[in-house]
Amino acid sequence: MTSAADPEARIAYRACPLCDGGRFTQHKSADCTHHPLYRPSLPPTIRWMRCVDCGHVFTDGYWSASALETIFSSALPHQLPGNNPHGARAMAARMVEKVIRHSGGAQGTWLDVGFGNGALLGAAEEYGFVAVGLDLRSQAVDLMRQDGIEAHAIELDVYRPASPPHVISLADVLEHVPFPASTLRRAHQLLAADGLLFVSMPNSDCYAWRMLDRVDSNPFWGELEHYHNFGKQRLHALLRQQGFEPIDYGISERYYLCMEVVARRVA
Repeated sequence: MTSAADPEARIAYRACPLCDGGRFTQHKSADCTHHPLYRPSLPPTIRWMRCVDCGHVFTDGYWSASALETIFSSALPHQLPGNNPHGARAMAARMVEKVIRHSGGAQGTWLDVGFGNGALLGAAEEYGFVAVGLDLRSQAVDLMRQDGIEAHAIELDVYRPASPPHVISLADVLEHVPFPASTLRRAHQLLAADGLLFVSMPNSDCYAWRMLDRVDSNPFWGELEHYHNFGKQRLHALLRQQGFEPIDYGISERYYLCMEVVARRVA
């Protein structure tokens, strides 16, 4: 006998998590039972809403602490250090090089939030940054420490660095957090003056996204760990609202349909 889904697994959004607007309508519903981290205690479908005021698309709620514990009780291979080390290193190198073009060289601390397979941190260290990582999966943190890189199993909100980092990367992170604006505000507080922010995530504004929607094969509608589907324009607007100026845009090699943006911290 399978256990029933917990009706309180999601905490409902009362307003748009980006603009705080109270008007939103259902945009789409998708099956998430095929996701490799799905468990029967979680709801089998994801309801996606669209904000009438700002156009942002987000789930109808975010996971409760108990649901997160269920999801984070295991990890997919690509979420742990050591996965595909050669290919991941080459892709991470291009990400670091994109930042270096705007930083004047590899200097200071690179803080990677949600470091996953650790390739980006490893490349940042290899180019000359002091590498520090945060990740909520304790197994990932233990593996990074074994490989000689400073890592902590804590949220960005409670991290207190000894000195301001020069680069903060949120590579495929903002779509995972309930309130992305507060994460960006914290990054702005921590960054050194004129520091750089690197973000990546799926881009719902791109042609490939629309094409996959047309043939009903877009995997991100059933993505269990995501709360948001950002478009390029909405992301740029959010960055500017939180004190960052986008200075570089590119298509990501790391994940399907993803974009990469480098933004500079402004006062």
